[in-house]
Amino acid sequence: MIRAAIPSDGDAVAAIYAPFVQDTVISFEDVAPTPAEMGARIAAAHRWLVAERAGRVVGYAYGSPHRSRAAYRWSVDVSVYIGPGAQRTGLGRALYERLLADLAEDGFAQAFAGITLPNEPSLGLHRALGFTPVGVYRNVGFKHGAWRDVSWWQRELAGPRPDPPEPGPR
Repeated sequence: MIRAAIPSDGDAVAAIYAPFVQDTVISFEDVAPTPAEMGARIAAAHRWLVAERAGRVVGYAYGSPHRSRAAYRWSVDVSVYIGPGAQRTGLGRALYERLLADLAEDGFAQAFAGITLPNEPSLGLHRALGFTPVGVYRNVGFKHGAWRDVSWWQRELAGPRPDPPEPGPR
């Protein structure tokens, strides 16, 4: 089941995210956020979805502001994270499909995703969902003793329109 996240999902979301922060270069954070911090992120995101199996949150996806300047407000950054035991089951795709549809309905024009390289599973997921590569930030982050590249991908959502309405939940 996929549903809108609520701040009290912060515990489950933090538990899924922590290993990505601590053990991989997928996330550029150095310290895993607390459940309270994750609850605040859920409350502040454009959209945040969780996937449940047997009543337990096993994955999540969200859209957040792309940049802070006003003209960027129709663009959104997206991410998806799947917990152990639920990876490579189609759950990431299902979460992203719902998230992208919701963001398009909300009037966002473009979605962007940054992927730390190498990460072939994530690159494949983004390709399969219609994202196209737009460039690579070389040596942009230093984590786990090495400089890391990030590949940026873009997908049109609602597309550019003249005089677009303000984006946000409809």
